[in-house]
Amino acid sequence: MSKCDQCIVRQFNSLKHLSKEDLMRMSNCKTSKIIKKGEPIFEEGDYLNGVYCIKDGVCKISKMSENGKNQIINIIKRGDLIGERSLISEEVSNLNAIALEDMEVCFIPRDEIVRDLEKNPAFTMDILKTMASSLKNSDNLIVDMAQKSVKQRLAETLLKLQTKFGVNEIGAIDIQLSREDIANIIGTATESAIRLLSEFKKNKSIGFKGKNIIIINKNDLEKIANGF
Repeated sequence: MSKCDQCIVRQFNSLKHLSKEDLMRMSNCKTSKIIKKGEPIFEEGDYLNGVYCIKDGVCKISKMSENGKNQIINIIKRGDLIGERSLISEEVSNLNAIALEDMEVCFIPRDEIVRDLEKNPAFTMDILKTMASSLKNSDNLIVDMAQKSVKQRLAETLLKLQTKFGVNEIGAIDIQLSREDIANIIGTATESAIRLLSEFKKNKSIGFKGKNIIIINKNDLEKIANGF
């Protein structure tokens, strides 16, 4: 098991504010595990009682509606922390975290994190900023669902995915999402997402190589996302 003070991914999240001594203490109480593609890290109704640090891989954070539709709230990548709300609230999780590819995650118990929250202002502020950013993204999602068309949301999503994950060696967005996952991000039926992707391809805004999506004309997508 790798030591937290020697782990490069901590530089991407709030753990960068902890001292070497605190990280060594954390290493002695954390647990690491492999999550296979399609398996949950946690599910709605689970008591998290701690946070997960994503050492490798990508997962989707989603919420199941009362009518059985799945809405993807966020895509979480290497270096991110998830489950921060469990540090403050003792309520069960209202979200699902499902691996989109094989992952390695570390679980840090709540008591260990709370100890650092109480004595390290920089760490506490960074955790709060992360939670505030998540709330802002949720607010934006609500507004987008209410005011933007499905076509606008798809264009915006493709642009955001490329910004977040970059491109691979063939110039495609460096994350593979199923058409169902894309539909669940933009809040529509899978058939509608497939039809719009085909329309974007026909207009030469995007291209496909297998399951990979290549943005060909970024300006076109930006215009669509802005309602032009």
